[in-house]
Amino acid sequence: MKKIIPLLLAATLVACGKSEPPATSNNSAPIETVESLAANPERLKALRQQCKTDRARLGDELCNRVAEATNRRFFGEGKTPYTPPKEQPKF
Repeated sequence: MKKIIPLLLAATLVACGKSEPPATSNNSAPIETVESLAANPERLKALRQQCKTDRARLGDELCNRVAEATNRRFFGEGKTPYTPPKEQPKF
């Protein structure tokens, strides 16, 4: 019994180890990162259209990355502080 507990503990720790991401996505294309998609607007536009028409084939993971890259291109990195106008608006 004393030998089984350390063996089970070791097996549990090995099973919980960090796994590496797969080299390709579902359609055997290289994995697109959010940064690479945001840097390539033509590819981003094409993938956005494909996600609209055939999300099941592309997969949720890739389409979520496409959405995140679109948000980053639209909103930027968020480093620009808000600067209110010097004069109050007149309504």
